[in-house]
Amino acid sequence: MKRLTDPAIAAAAPDAVPGVGPRHDVARLRLGFSDDAGVTRMTERSHFGPLRVQKPLYPEHPSICHAIIVHPPGGIVGGDELHIDATLGDQAHALLTTPGAGKWYRANGNLSHQYVTLQAAAGARLEWLPQETIFFNEADVRLEHKVTLAVDASYIGGEILCFGRTASGESFTRGSVGQRTSIRRDGKLLWFEQGVLHAHAASMHSPLSLAGYTVCATLIAVGKTMTPAFLQTLREETAVAAEDGRSGATQMKQVLVARYLGHSSESARHWMTRAWQRIRPELMTHEAVIPRIWNT
Repeated sequence: MKRLTDPAIAAAAPDAVPGVGPRHDVARLRLGFSDDAGVTRMTERSHFGPLRVQKPLYPEHPSICHAIIVHPPGGIVGGDELHIDATLGDQAHALLTTPGAGKWYRANGNLSHQYVTLQAAAGARLEWLPQETIFFNEADVRLEHKVTLAVDASYIGGEILCFGRTASGESFTRGSVGQRTSIRRDGKLLWFEQGVLHAHAASMHSPLSLAGYTVCATLIAVGKTMTPAFLQTLREETAVAAEDGRSGATQMKQVLVARYLGHSSESARHWMTRAWQRIRPELMTHEAVIPRIWNT
């Protein structure tokens, strides 16, 4: 018998598998990265449940370790929990991504959760760049993202959120998505954002929220105050990449925030990639080499 979290079952009717009651999965993944004479090595890789990193990859340089986080069931149903923890030692550089879109299926009366905890020690460079997240209709999700940085560590974190599957004609008309994001550097809170979007609420259409758009993307960079000239170039280039969507970028001392609103996950990915390609060399002194998994 297939697992309840199999995508084919979950997409169709995850609460109607004959002979199987509600089943909630808890998956945990803990990763550690350390610098070894200029090589970033994955020195810890432990897991419980269906979360994996198969092996460290080095498509750019030995000093930059890429880790592809795999969730074999392919989707999350109501009541499931994902816990991802990653710690970077002094001078380590790691890029964490996923092999495809994350899918959050309908809740069936149970909240689903994802907890991401990231830590970077002195001089470390951390990149959190998963591919897009799709919330199916009737999903009920809470996402918590905590980042802790040493005083001279740097961070780039991105997300693309898709409400419904507009390409398949499915809207997000029932359900809710809550988020809480915090970033601390040298013990000081630099960024805190939280909120809950309810599918039936006015916030989905408010100009202060999604303004009726179905796809939003955010890229946050921490570690350096950018020049006005750089910001202007970033705004111009990402505005072009946004195509029919809306784009903007704001610098707040050590935190740079870029955002996208639109109706296309493909446009959002194009926008995100362009923003990352512009920001990464300025912040981390490395050109942005696109992970091959993003093109598969």
